[in-house]
Amino acid sequence: MATQPEVPVATVAAEPAVPSLVDRYFTRWYKADVKGKPCEDHCILQHSNRICVITLAGSHPVLQSGKTIKSISYQISTNCSRLQNKVSGKFKRGAQFLTELAPLCKIYCSDGEEYTISSCVRGRLMEVNENILHKPSILQEKPSTEGYIAVVLPKFEESKSITEGLLTQKQYEEVVVKRTRAATGTS
Repeated sequence: MATQPEVPVATVAAEPAVPSLVDRYFTRWYKADVKGKPCEDHCILQHSNRICVITLAGSHPVLQSGKTIKSISYQISTNCSRLQNKVSGKFKRGAQFLTELAPLCKIYCSDGEEYTISSCVRGRLMEVNENILHKPSILQEKPSTEGYIAVVLPKFEESKSITEGLLTQKQYEEVVVKRTRAATGTS
């Protein structure tokens, strides 16, 4: 009976980890304390083709342990539903135009909390993730991939300036550390 040669542990550990699809092709930008609400942070994944995927940042209360999502609604008001967004053609006719503060959806938690998720970037709404309506748990399990909220296409002229007012990964991590220190009372 032949035995497999053992691979030295040092060899396995020395191999660099393969970055995820999101890490390879998207730049992460963050908007902290959206609309002045503490810890309600959003993450914007910007692709090199200027498409932006709106997701929740890791510190958002919905992603914290103990929260259970009861439902998600793209019905913003009686006259506005993001589900009615129909895009067609090369020039993306029919897409709803969003401002930075435009609401995308509302998340209702089982503890009675309600969170409104904003666009954070100006542009045309390309699509919303209908999968999270049927299975809200994927928003918590895979927020950067299958649990995304919406896809927004900024105007070509504005694609360079959309990151103004957004935080880089490092700046966002510093904000989270400051919050944690303030919460624990240490300096």
